[in-house]
Amino acid sequence: MAYRRTFLKTAAGAAAAIGTGQLSAPALAQGSAARTLRFVPQGNLASMDPIWGTSVLSRNAGLMVYDTLFGIGADFKVRPQMAAGHEVSEDGLTHTVTLRPGLRFHDGEPVRTRDCVASIRRWSKRDVLGQRLDVLLDEMTAVSDDRFTIRIKRPWNGLTWALGKVGANICVIMPERVAQTDPFTQVTDFTGSGPYRFLTDQWVAGSLAVFERNAGYQPRQEAPDLLAGGKQVHFDRVEWRVMPDAATAAAALQNNEVDWWETPLPDLLPILRRNRQIAVETINTFGAFGVLRFNHLHPPFNNPAVRRALFPAVDQEAFMQAAMGTDPELYGIPAGAFTPGTPLANDAGLEILTGPRDLEKAKRLLRDSGYNNERVVLLSATDLPNLNAMTEVAADLMRRVGFNVDLLAMDWGTQIQRRTNRGPVEQGGFSAFCTTWEGMDTSVPGSHQPLRGNGANAWSGWPESPKREALRDEWFEAEDIEAEKRIAEELQRNVWEEAPFIPLGLQRPQQAYRRSITGVLKGGPALFWNVRRA
Repeated sequence: MAYRRTFLKTAAGAAAAIGTGQLSAPALAQGSAARTLRFVPQGNLASMDPIWGTSVLSRNAGLMVYDTLFGIGADFKVRPQMAAGHEVSEDGLTHTVTLRPGLRFHDGEPVRTRDCVASIRRWSKRDVLGQRLDVLLDEMTAVSDDRFTIRIKRPWNGLTWALGKVGANICVIMPERVAQTDPFTQVTDFTGSGPYRFLTDQWVAGSLAVFERNAGYQPRQEAPDLLAGGKQVHFDRVEWRVMPDAATAAAALQNNEVDWWETPLPDLLPILRRNRQIAVETINTFGAFGVLRFNHLHPPFNNPAVRRALFPAVDQEAFMQAAMGTDPELYGIPAGAFTPGTPLANDAGLEILTGPRDLEKAKRLLRDSGYNNERVVLLSATDLPNLNAMTEVAADLMRRVGFNVDLLAMDWGTQIQRRTNRGPVEQGGFSAFCTTWEGMDTSVPGSHQPLRGNGANAWSGWPESPKREALRDEWFEAEDIEAEKRIAEELQRNVWEEAPFIPLGLQRPQQAYRRSITGVLKGGPALFWNVRRA
C-alpha cells in the first residue's frame, strides 16, 4: 500500500544515511550541555493552554509550567500535590482542600484559593470529567487564602482523581486573572506555578520551545511518583527541538546532539538499539488508543448509516502496521470501544471488526445509506508520522468504499485549530480525522472523550447520544466491577450502532534516550522532573 511504502522509504533512507555517515548532523547549539536537556517532541507545540485543548503536546508542556492540586502515582492512585490535605464531609457532599504553604506563581505572587476556584471553573467547561463536576456542583467557595470547599449535589469519590488525572484536559492551576479567560479561547499569559517557566520570547513555532527551571518552586519532600511526589528538577533548561524529519532526529540522537527522542519511527528502532549509548524503552505503558473520528454535524457523517458503512471494510491491523510497523509488540488488536488489555475491554459485538473483511458489503451499505457523493474532508497531520500514516489508510479505505475524499495535508497545529470549526466543509470545517487518545483515558467510560454524546459540549465531532450519556452516568454509580463490565458492554454495542468513532487499535510507541541521562519516570507521559545527567 502507498502509505506503507512511503513510511518504509522514509525510514530506509534515514537508516542508510545514518549507517554510512552520509547524513550531516544537524547544526544544534549545545550551550551548557550538562545543565540543558535536549528533547525532540512528537510534534510542534502549537498551543500552551492545556485546558483549552486536548493535544498531548499541550498537556506535556502544561505539566512542566503549571501544577495540579492532586497527582496520580505510578500505582494510579491519587495523592495530594499542591494540596496539603483533603477532607470529605460525612455525607460525601463537601470536599475541603487546603493548600500547602510556599506555593508561588512565576511572577512571585502567592497561589491563593481564588486562583484554584477560577481554574477549576474554567477546566470544568472543557474536560470530560470536569463537565461532570459542572453538573454536580452546588457551590465552590474560597474560605480563606489557603482553604476552599467544593460542595456537590451527590457524592463523587472520583473528584480528586479528576482534578489530578494525567489525560487531557488537565486541571492546572493558573492565576485568577488568567483563569477568567473564556474556556473556549486560548490563554496568552503562561504564568504558572510549576517546576519550569515557559520562555515565550524564545518560542519559535515549528522549531523550538524553551523551558527554564523555576528557582522558586518548592517540591514536595517525597520521592518522585509519576505526577505525584516530589518534582525535583535537575536541569536549568529544557529545550524542545522540533524535528519533523526522522532522519534528522535519528542523526541528532546518534551524534549526542539531543538527549531524548519521544517518538522515533518504529522502523528505526533496531538501529537505535544497536547503539550502546542509547536506551529504547516503553515509557507510557497504557499506550495510545487510535480512533477515526467523524463530524456529526454535517453531511455525510451526520447520518449514522453512512458512518456504519465503513465497519465491514476496516482492517485494524492495516492501520496499526502503517503507523507502528510490523512488530506486534508495538501495537494491540483487536480493539473495541475500550483500551485493549484493561478491565473493561470486552468482546460485545466485536465481530463487526474481527470478522472477515468485506469491501463489497461496505460499498452496498454506503449505497443504501443515501450517501450523495458529498465531499469528505479528511484532515491529515503530516508532521506526526503515526497519525499521518493512519489517515492515509483511512483515505484509501474510504475511496475504495465509494466516498468522495479530499485529503487535506497540514501540520498538527493547523489541524487542532481547524477541527474546532463547527461549520460545513465549504466554510473551513472538516468531515473526519484520525488521532490517538491516552490509553488510560479510554480505559473507562468516565474519562473516555470519544464516547461522549453530549452534543455541543462534546469533543470535536460533537455527537449527541442520550443513550451513551445515560450509560456513562450509570457507570459512575456502579457498585462493583461486574456492574462496570455490564455497562461497558452496553456502551460498546452502542458504538457499533451509532458509530461516534471507529476504533483503530492500540499503539505502544517506544521512546529513545541517551544513557547519559537517568531517572526517566515510567508509566505515563514524558516527564521532566527526576531526570538528571549521569
